[in-house]
Amino acid sequence: MSKKEKLANAKEKSLGFFGEFAAFIKRGNVVDMAVGVVIGSAFGAIVTSLVNDIIMPLVSLLTGGLDFSNWFIALDGNKYATLEAAQTAGAATVNYGNLISIILNFVIVALCIFVVIKAMNKFHKKEEVKEEAPAKSDEVVLLEEIRDLMKKGK
Repeated sequence: MSKKEKLANAKEKSLGFFGEFAAFIKRGNVVDMAVGVVIGSAFGAIVTSLVNDIIMPLVSLLTGGLDFSNWFIALDGNKYATLEAAQTAGAATVNYGNLISIILNFVIVALCIFVVIKAMNKFHKKEEVKEEAPAKSDEVVLLEEIRDLMKKGK
């Protein structure tokens, strides 16, 4: 293949890629997805506040003020009162308490989202039940009457 042919093929491929990308962007799904991401991030802030400001203080109260964030292992073999003291001393630490805290936060956030989505789904089901069946056309009503008369005649 000559250089011109290779260049032409490369140009077609690049235009094809950008053409596909432009078609992808123009589809409604991308806009819906973008709106979902924006609303999701705002909802995430609400859920984070719910967890940090309401639920975690209650969990702390129930566990007697247990603070997982200071659970760690200092790899230098020394004992430190707090994680901050170990880090100030320059000790390498394995912060397993922080992981436990993050996992607990995740479970609580997931539970909150589950409850909200379950409530929303319940609400949508009630809306569907309230919708009435569409009115039957005159032809359908006439055909049903004929069917019923034929059943009586047998």
